[in-house]
Amino acid sequence: MSENLQYFRAIYNFLPSEKKRKIVLITGARQTGKTTLAKNKYNALRYINLDSPEIRDGISQIPASNWYKDVGKAILDEAQKEPSLFEKVKYAYDEEKLDFEVLLGSSQILLLKKIRESLAGRISLYELWPLMMSEIYSGPAAKIIKQPLLDRIIDEEDFQKLMESLPSVLIGEEDVKLKEAQEHLSRWGGMPFLLTINNTSERQKWLRDYTYTYLERDLSDLSRIEDLEPFKKFQTISALRNAKLLNYSELARDAGISVDTSKRYLEYLKISYQTILLQPYGANITSSAVKTPKIYWIDIGLLRQMTGFWGGVVSGDIFETMAVSEIYKWIKTMQKPVSMYFYRTRSGLELDMLLKINDRIIGIEIKNRSTAATSDLRPMKAVAEGLGKSWSGGILIYNGDRIEKIAEPHIWMIPLRRLL
Repeated sequence: MSENLQYFRAIYNFLPSEKKRKIVLITGARQTGKTTLAKNKYNALRYINLDSPEIRDGISQIPASNWYKDVGKAILDEAQKEPSLFEKVKYAYDEEKLDFEVLLGSSQILLLKKIRESLAGRISLYELWPLMMSEIYSGPAAKIIKQPLLDRIIDEEDFQKLMESLPSVLIGEEDVKLKEAQEHLSRWGGMPFLLTINNTSERQKWLRDYTYTYLERDLSDLSRIEDLEPFKKFQTISALRNAKLLNYSELARDAGISVDTSKRYLEYLKISYQTILLQPYGANITSSAVKTPKIYWIDIGLLRQMTGFWGGVVSGDIFETMAVSEIYKWIKTMQKPVSMYFYRTRSGLELDMLLKINDRIIGIEIKNRSTAATSDLRPMKAVAEGLGKSWSGGILIYNGDRIEKIAEPHIWMIPLRRLL
């Protein structure tokens, strides 16, 4: 990223100080800004990039007993590429000769496997996602991220009281900036580097190149797939089924692969931070509920690149995906104690999201329109009645301007940009 366009990240102040006794792992998709974040946060630490074969060779030759003096406190980028360092860091840490280390990497499965084997109980895990709406809104000069309404809804037990305290509309520069942030996300997604490029064709090329880099680097870390064509086809077909119920058999049939291979490929997409599998709420609230998860792409720019949907109009699926992924990213970034689900019955009644916060539940319906319709609320009211005392309140996320109560029990409409 350009030196003059380093967006402040919400996770920055959440990361531990290097004065603490801690091993820190920052992981996430490639190009989300892990290296920039770590260098800014821990600017006094030595930076070592294990992408270099020569550096990996040098690291492999350092005895565990010498790690504390030959390497010491450092930022170790692409840590999964040199498996021996995990045991060496563990040894130095357990011997109390090393009290702080930062590990970076984008291959979640290898990193977590090594952590389970070597660093369990010693490490703190942090995930860096593509830029969130609140980060884009705050801008590159920010030193703190404005707390989104979502965060307050999660923390405030009295949903009704909180909603009644909010201004119904925003006017002036604040709302203009929120609209700009939402427009950028809906068009290009949250990859930080795209904010340094103004040309449309160059942005599209960057996203194209990213998909090739992902296939050549991250996928090669995750598996030994020699022929990438079947995976590329599967990736595109999965993107075309974005925001829909997952059907492994259909995916396998259309991609020309086995069901087992389909499941394995989808796991690769998930653990490399490309997709979310939103799970169905397990309890039968109104009638027999489906047990199949829904698939969402995390980044809208990459979703558009793989599907070719570059039109200026934001479709309902893209609007829904943006809302789900932004909610997911904030909850995961700030490590909120929230479980995320959707609810759908076999008869077709569906609520887009349920947020379970301890013993209370917030229901969410997502509609890409500028006004609310009475029909939008039928699933939410049915779920609220079924949940009884567990129901805390409902949110209709829409593309209008007003925050307003529209129904009981405690159902409010909130513009997407005001929530996130």
